Amino acid sequence: MTADIVAAYVQSNATPVADLPNLIASVNSALSGLDEPVAAPSPILTPAANPKKSIFPEYIISLENGRKFKSMKRHLGLLGMTPDEYRAKWGLARDYPMVAPSYAAQRSALAKAAGLGRRAVAKTPPKKAPAKRKAKA
Repeated sequence: MTADIVAAYVQSNATPVADLPNLIASVNSALSGLDEPVAAPSPILTPAANPKKSIFPEYIISLENGRKFKSMKRHLGLLGMTPDEYRAKWGLARDYPMVAPSYAAQRSALAKAAGLGRRAVAKTPPKKAPAKRKAKA
């Protein structure tokens, strides 16, 4: 293949005979480099919103597309990501919320009102007073 490329080049371009070995070597090295896969440059990620300004009391702004959500879990599922993958992709802290603060407080109050979050208290029947013995007469 190298010979075919060099022959086609020499037919179209005036090349001194002394430069032919260098030309053959450069074409050969270029062709041998084609066998190795070229690593695709990783795209530089730019979030749709500033991560520091993406948390509001009523909603969270998605860094993927800039949309507002009360809860990010379903949105991330549609994107094929988990909350941990989302945090890793954008370099967020492990405690970065996936739910708006007011929504979390509302759900917490609702759960507490339903009696959730407390340890179960075992209901024991009241102890009976010991039976009194009758005195022998």
